[in-house]
Amino acid sequence: MAAAGVGQQWVLVEMVQAFYEAPAYHLILEGILILWIVRLLFSKTYKLQERSDLTLKEKEELIEEWQPEPLVPPVPKDHPALNYNIVSGPPTHIITVNGKECINFASFNFLGLLNNEKVKSAAQSSLKKYGVGTCGPRGFYGTFDVHLELEERLAKFMRTEEAIIYSYGFATIASAIPAYSKRGDIVFVDEAACFAIQKGLQASRSNIRLFKHNDMADLERLLKEQETEDQKNPRKARVTRRFIVVEGLYMNRGDICPLPELIKLKYKYKVRIFLEESLSFGVLGQHGRGITEHFGINIDDIDLISANMENSLASIGGFCCGRSFIIDHQRLSGQGYCFSASLPPLLAAAAIEALNIMEDNPDIFQTLRAKCERIHKALQGISGLKVVGESFSPALHLQLEESCGSRENDVKLLKRVVDYCMNSGIALTQARYLEKEEKCLPPPSIRVVVTVEQTEQELDKAASLLKEAAQSVLN
Repeated sequence: MAAAGVGQQWVLVEMVQAFYEAPAYHLILEGILILWIVRLLFSKTYKLQERSDLTLKEKEELIEEWQPEPLVPPVPKDHPALNYNIVSGPPTHIITVNGKECINFASFNFLGLLNNEKVKSAAQSSLKKYGVGTCGPRGFYGTFDVHLELEERLAKFMRTEEAIIYSYGFATIASAIPAYSKRGDIVFVDEAACFAIQKGLQASRSNIRLFKHNDMADLERLLKEQETEDQKNPRKARVTRRFIVVEGLYMNRGDICPLPELIKLKYKYKVRIFLEESLSFGVLGQHGRGITEHFGINIDDIDLISANMENSLASIGGFCCGRSFIIDHQRLSGQGYCFSASLPPLLAAAAIEALNIMEDNPDIFQTLRAKCERIHKALQGISGLKVVGESFSPALHLQLEESCGSRENDVKLLKRVVDYCMNSGIALTQARYLEKEEKCLPPPSIRVVVTVEQTEQELDKAASLLKEAAQSVLN
């Protein structure tokens, strides 16, 4: 006991000695901290606001005066979204819009399969066998044998190991991107990317690096900057995935991506490439396999290819294709695949028959290309309008050479051109965007869509009428 008492005295002596030997600033700092802690312990955590009780009449007056914020911003009654054109009958080569028969230069029916008898017959047979819809996602009794057949046929057509189908075209790439790219990963994306890609990037919560449209020098600059950052923090770099996301043919521009240069950058900087081919599938290449066939690139150099089936295949939905281990991951993580009702069997059957026609008639792609080049040439030199897009793109854009000073006025002016053509029997449409949502809002434009059904005379008529409309409206 005596020894313990002596030990305690020595500890006390050492504490007092340390107190005297400590620097003055150290003692001051400790004193301030102690006072601050005491203040926090004894001070009130809140203060009651002084208020005067209101009478019942005053409360009623305040309630009557209060106006809640609008749920949505006010929209003018003449907004295009509220005044849409009404189509009666199939949107094929000849379309009836608002009761007027027109030549269709607006629908993305590139190969003319929407009203094809073989496609309709396949859909009707499937309708009799399976009924209208599926009423369940793929994992809950929504997988039909026709779905598996379509996936197998798409994989075989694209010469990949496996394919997966979605019931909604927009949701395909919007679901595929966040299935792989997560928070902390890095995505290099072309600033002209379509809205579906933008929503997929938003859902992924990844770090987005926009590069100038089709500017490989700007993309490499960003890749070099990231490489430098990775060297500073190699531990973080090892767990960070990097992707490049581009379109084959750009929906908002109508031009093609420089895929050979992208492949070089992929291997140089060790990134993955996601390729969105909704506009180029069934259009580019000798057999319609898209931009990889167009450039003669090994499809295994692309990590993931996605496309919708709503253009060339004249059906609904979309698909992704690639290596089996990549595609199988979407069956567990693709939101549009896991949580949406699967594609109606009749639409899957229609897509299979459309693939049969594409395989049996490879000349159809050369026919489409020739017609695209014909109208692209015919549209050159229109006073006040410029053609935007490749000569072989089936979706071209006509933009104003000079703006009127505001986007609203530009849109109204182009609408007058579209209405002029509509009244003369040519159905066109303006490109529409969610202006407040787009990352890089494209200029207003008129979209001209080419299909194999249009005759040379009709192509020339459309070009001539557009020149006439521009002369009348713009000049």
